[in-house]
Amino acid sequence: MNLKDKRIAVLLSGGVDSSVVLYELVRQGLQPDCFYIKIGPEEKEEWDCSSEEDLEMATAVSRKYGCKLEVVDCHKEYWDQVSAYTINKVRAGLTPNPDVMCNRLIKFGAFDEKRGHDYDLIATGHYAQTEEAMSDSPSPNTQQQKWLCTSPDPVKDQTDFLAQIYDWQLQKALFPIGHMMKEEVREIAEREHLVNAKRKDSQGICFLGKINYNDYIRRFLGEMPGDVVELETGKKLGQHKGLWFHTIGQRHGLGFGGGPWFAVKKDMQRNVLYVSKGYDPQTAYKQDFMFKDFHSLIPAVTHQSLHTSQAVTFKIRHTPDFHRAILEDKGDGVYMVHSEKPIHGVAPGQFCVLYDEAHHHCLGSGEITL
Repeated sequence: MNLKDKRIAVLLSGGVDSSVVLYELVRQGLQPDCFYIKIGPEEKEEWDCSSEEDLEMATAVSRKYGCKLEVVDCHKEYWDQVSAYTINKVRAGLTPNPDVMCNRLIKFGAFDEKRGHDYDLIATGHYAQTEEAMSDSPSPNTQQQKWLCTSPDPVKDQTDFLAQIYDWQLQKALFPIGHMMKEEVREIAEREHLVNAKRKDSQGICFLGKINYNDYIRRFLGEMPGDVVELETGKKLGQHKGLWFHTIGQRHGLGFGGGPWFAVKKDMQRNVLYVSKGYDPQTAYKQDFMFKDFHSLIPAVTHQSLHTSQAVTFKIRHTPDFHRAILEDKGDGVYMVHSEKPIHGVAPGQFCVLYDEAHHHCLGSGEITL
């Protein structure tokens, strides 16, 4: 792609990845505009947020390369959309992924509505790649489609976090470091003496900073104590403070001795958390599960349509591992995944992210229903 005639916006987060994105574009003779998206909470007395330091880092990097930096306030949009999505899913006993929805609703959504619409491309520090896709449309005016493709760094690959963005958002997405390993990015940052070259990668949900996730949930949903029961025996072990503080497959934080214990099932009607004991309980695994509302990344590419007996690879969480499976079309947008091997911690509400057999092209994702 020739970037010389493109208007490019760079989303600077304050981290090393997006900073090297800016360096890479400037190195090519480009002069993109930089933006810092403000999404963190404003109640500084309650929430220890790192956004002030993030903005300082982003400002220093943009100045180093002579690019202007603008702060775009998406605080309200984040809390009205992504935070509401998270709380509603948790309240229903599901396992949401706010970072997935942040990409669709904020970084490539609200930002585009506010400022991004003035630009041809939005560059981010995601570890992902794109390739041109062949379209079945005979029209010469049809826009060239893109595949979302995995990074060569299996640990850092972030295609799973991008698997819910719309096709028009993927069209505008630019991932200048997506072909690199994390070590390469660090080396460039240190060589270029970037202020955040040695800064640690952010962990956890993007807007919480150092805030404990359970404290965040407790603020909105409070506590609702209920029984904790051993699935195999029906024996009551104690009480939980609320089903929304636990997720399927969870081991740490259950607070019972004589374990290890794994959370394996939630009964929302009776407010009961079921657990199993042992280092590798079979009840913590599933080999067959369903997902709904499949979101295709390239709807115009008809050969991408899912079908029964299609061989795929998939992820249910952000790990380096891709699992092999066969799909079964159950109709009405529901699919059954028949995994080659049992998978630990399959939880309703998670996204099942689908890839081709070589786990190179990301096909899209759907919400696990079991």
